[in-house]
Amino acid sequence: MSDQQRTAESVRQLRVALAQVDTRVGDLAGNAELVVDWTRRAAGRDAHLVVFPEMTLTGYPAEDLVLRESFARASEQTLVELAGTLAEQGLGGTAVVVGYLAHTEGAGPAPVDQLPTDADDAPGDANPRRGAPRNAAALLHGGAVVARYHKRHLPNYGVFDEARYFVPGTELPVVRLHGVDVALTICEDLWVEGGPCGVAGQAGVDLVVSPNASPYERAKDDLRLPLVQRRAAEARAPIVYCNQVGGQDELVFDGDSLAVSAAGELLARAPQFVEHLLTVDLTVDPAAVPERRAGRIGPMTVTRHLVSEEPVPGYPAQPGSVAEPLSDCEEVWRALVLGLRDFIDKNGMPSVVLGMSGGIDSALVAALAVDALGADRVVGVGLPSRWSSEHSLADAADAAQRLGMHYSVVPIAPVVTAFEAAVELSGVAAENLQARVRGTLLMGLSNQHGHLLLATSNKSEVAVGYSTLYGDAAGGFAPIKDVPKTLVWDLARWRNAHARDRGEVEPIPQNSIDKPPSAELAPGQQDSDSLPSYEELDAVIADYVDRDLGLAQLLERGHDPEVVARVLRLVDLAEFKRRQSAPGTKISLKAFGRDRRLPITNRWRESLPSVREGADA
Repeated sequence: MSDQQRTAESVRQLRVALAQVDTRVGDLAGNAELVVDWTRRAAGRDAHLVVFPEMTLTGYPAEDLVLRESFARASEQTLVELAGTLAEQGLGGTAVVVGYLAHTEGAGPAPVDQLPTDADDAPGDANPRRGAPRNAAALLHGGAVVARYHKRHLPNYGVFDEARYFVPGTELPVVRLHGVDVALTICEDLWVEGGPCGVAGQAGVDLVVSPNASPYERAKDDLRLPLVQRRAAEARAPIVYCNQVGGQDELVFDGDSLAVSAAGELLARAPQFVEHLLTVDLTVDPAAVPERRAGRIGPMTVTRHLVSEEPVPGYPAQPGSVAEPLSDCEEVWRALVLGLRDFIDKNGMPSVVLGMSGGIDSALVAALAVDALGADRVVGVGLPSRWSSEHSLADAADAAQRLGMHYSVVPIAPVVTAFEAAVELSGVAAENLQARVRGTLLMGLSNQHGHLLLATSNKSEVAVGYSTLYGDAAGGFAPIKDVPKTLVWDLARWRNAHARDRGEVEPIPQNSIDKPPSAELAPGQQDSDSLPSYEELDAVIADYVDRDLGLAQLLERGHDPEVVARVLRLVDLAEFKRRQSAPGTKISLKAFGRDRRLPITNRWRESLPSVREGADA
């Protein structure tokens, strides 16, 4: 028999489905039902293996819930019950990879003097945090849990605190399914060169599966494909990457699941921001793997598990679908809509209310809310003061009419006058009183009718403290908290253009886009009276907040020194305000809240190195 004939006979086929689903943190039963439902869909497409996202059963991130032993044990129990349920429902022949929260057996932490010098390299259960939780994935088949994998690399940067919660794994399970060797990894394992994918490459595998819960930020989809291609080359095998979709507090997950060949060819890619079942037909040649090893390889121990040796009968392979990439503005818009919708719906809130000033921020938030929830669940309130212009009232009413949402007007001048009769206020204090009256009335309407109050502040305002505590900063969720003002305008123009292209009414009044921004708390007031131009402001914020650049680096990048000094002072002084602000969907490299955590009481101020050296001397 020729080498070519032997190769043809050794070729194996496998249809893999990536279930890009929206889970709920803490809803073990609901998430398990989700797995059964989507496995049934995958089986309906004749998939042999279906992969779900990271920590599917518990939802991600579960934060300090994972520290509760009762929660971890419930997760383990749900996993075992899920395997049985799949078999009872006639789905036991489909292999399922599902993320869950595992619990390391043991009586508690080992004494400090008994800890290994390198916990990551400690074999088996010799980890110093015995009894701690693990971020895990399991392969289910035939009513049983066939193999379990504990995430090796635990991210501890940005929005991630996994080193706080989890114990790293030391074993790499490889499961033989229909004669195809499948290695299990989880999310961050892909980001580490020489990590589990490298071990898989040395062990000899035919496929690597990677459940993920990778939060969205702008243009992140541009990073994923090159990353997965690098790891596929290292593993010498195709990789299927299944990512979570949906909102969880400040985070939103965009899906964007994909599959690449061992050579790095993009085989299939799912659309962003929607639940989706992506199927891909893989053809592998086990004879091309020169050696298959088990045991210790580098810092990990490779274990091998047999499900089935018999290959699937040959079938006509279907080309994988590749979703078209979204434009930057559409990507951000969908992220904000999904983040808002899931925050409201997953928390069981019936509707939202927001103050509408006729300005661009409230008009944009209203449009986002209507897209997310439907016009009937969105209530707008105009709250004019003595300084409110006629065009502001008209623009607010126009926006509400365009969107078809509920709208009413509650003049605040009499209420402000009553406050002023009780206490004498002037300047900024008098201006802020108007904002606080608005916030109080909106919170009253929220309490009365069960609406969640949406704050309408953008990232530029939040950064420099250009908002009033218990006034316009009041609210339970801030949809554009991580959206710079310049991007607010871009999104408004995009959303109107999108409506025009579809033959729909433009949702945002052109006047709200064109007019100079103003809080209208004093006669003739404009934002430019107190702030640099938003183009300058946003550029400095992007470098100082998102990229953590110091003063010298900011000046090297060409920012105006006076603008830099002014902005840095405002940003640093506003930390106490940000600590009290509502959560909002993260879309940037570094959002206020989970991402950027600085002490409120803090004497550090940026200065040029030469100035610091002179002061020290």
